[in-house]
Amino acid sequence: MPVYTYLCKKCGNRFDLLIGVNAEKAKLECPKCKSKKIEKLMGTFSVGDSSSSKFNSSGPSCSTGTCPTCFG
Repeated sequence: MPVYTYLCKKCGNRFDLLIGVNAEKAKLECPKCKSKKIEKLMGTFSVGDSSSSKFNSSGPSCSTGTCPTCFG
């Protein structure tokens, strides 16, 4: 189940909710003031460069080139 970040438009509280596939919108409310006037915020993520990663996408990950990760 994904976790979404919401902002309450009434009290300004920022909070996370674990949302199931069958979640009803009626149950989505601010845990602080119980307002249903909430807004889903855009998620953030980061992308690192290959020099800071332990994985290098420039070539095979094994010396023989026969492991499953070498096939694309």
